[in-house]
Amino acid sequence: MDVIPVRIAPGGFGSTTRRDMWWATPLAVFIGLSLFVVYATWAAFQNAHYTYGPYLSPFYSPVIWASAGDTAGLEHAWFGVKPDWIPAFVPFSPALLILPFPGLFRFTCYYYRGAYYKAFWGDPPACAVGEPRGSYWGEQSFPLLLQNVHRYFTYVAVLFLFILSYDVWLGLWFPNPATGAVEFGIGLGTVVLAVNVVLLSCYTLGCHVMRHLAGGSHDEVSKHPVCDRAYACSSALNFRHQLFAWMSLFSVAFADLYVRLCSMGIWSDLRIF
Repeated sequence: MDVIPVRIAPGGFGSTTRRDMWWATPLAVFIGLSLFVVYATWAAFQNAHYTYGPYLSPFYSPVIWASAGDTAGLEHAWFGVKPDWIPAFVPFSPALLILPFPGLFRFTCYYYRGAYYKAFWGDPPACAVGEPRGSYWGEQSFPLLLQNVHRYFTYVAVLFLFILSYDVWLGLWFPNPATGAVEFGIGLGTVVLAVNVVLLSCYTLGCHVMRHLAGGSHDEVSKHPVCDRAYACSSALNFRHQLFAWMSLFSVAFADLYVRLCSMGIWSDLRIF
């Protein structure tokens, strides 16, 4: 069967001879990422309804400091009340101290770069579609040079997996109002937090940086059994990196929403066990 090449039609940005709905994917990415950024920003500035019972929203974990009147937040705070050296006129929320780290890990992610380059500034809008500029900037000059910090934020993202896993453990212990004791149990919120950790782990451990750390330092990784197995596992996750990127983005937002709505009394947490 003859293959007919698709050529970019003359005319500049957006010009193409493609007849398919090439714009659908960039549009979906634009809408999806925009909704997440808007919701995450709104949730981060609320400084309220981020705990419910033993549950803690992943947007706020770990709670470094909490506001003086935030009783529920202080139960999770590592260092107690917000220190006095933080000016009173500066908006404060525990999430504002946390979200920049996983946020920059995603922002500099190799998959997300390709996705939002196309969706937000059309570089390029899609294959065989005219670009808004005639030269390739690459990532060897400012500001795109800063994308190379991704490898360092990967280490922080792995640390967050341990912290969020500990939050799942805490989400297994419920206070008994009748006896005042803390009892083991499983609620729907526990499952929500656990699924979020699993999806975040699949996304993070399948990162290209993790593949390099697992086996990239060896010329023949097959000669190092432990590294070879780790490299194979990371590669298997990397094969679905795009899928896990979106699923984990949804799960972390939904986990915050679940805790928030339960705290506000809009949803009731289902006690499974």
